[in-house]
Amino acid sequence: MTPAASPSPRQPVHTHLVEGFGAVTVTPVDPAADAGLIHGWVTQERARFWGMGEASLELVREIYEDVDRRTTHHAFIVALDGVPAGLFQTYECEADRVSECYDVQPGDVGMHLLIGPGEGAPRPGFSAALMTGFLSFVFSDPAARRLVAEPDARNTKAIARLERSGFTLGPEVVLPEVDLPEIYLPAKPARLTFLSAPQSPAGSR
Repeated sequence: MTPAASPSPRQPVHTHLVEGFGAVTVTPVDPAADAGLIHGWVTQERARFWGMGEASLELVREIYEDVDRRTTHHAFIVALDGVPAGLFQTYECEADRVSECYDVQPGDVGMHLLIGPGEGAPRPGFSAALMTGFLSFVFSDPAARRLVAEPDARNTKAIARLERSGFTLGPEVVLPEVDLPEIYLPAKPARLTFLSAPQSPAGSR
């Protein structure tokens, strides 16, 4: 039996109030404290496109320890009123394999998202509320000009969710295989999607 992890000492780096839902918080993943939670999410059938269905708890922890060491890739637990509800990741597009599939522009920020399984009856708009909170975090950085997501081309639910959030569909591509000592990623058919940062009102700074 795996010992229970200690509560994460990490604090939210962003909070966004979503009317009708509550406070969405964004907290950097703590690999030691959050590996069990993440493992429980990524190994479910509903998360098959995340590509970690057979991963052990130890492997999940090692993967997020690797992410935690990087300066170009970041992982976050998104919570609603303190209850963990999703795993979101961002990355610098020029430092990722997606850069081989399109013309990266200054200010492009890559994104992966996994909505966790909700408890109780489904709440209409739940995923949209989490997305709203996370987008407010990403675009609070003035250097972020555009979000780029590359869900599996077969993941029609994720693609539809991104469209509902305002993303524009781009081309279908094949993300190349990555085979490094610290990580292996198989080639993946993906659908590029794009969302530009909200425009500031004229004359504002």
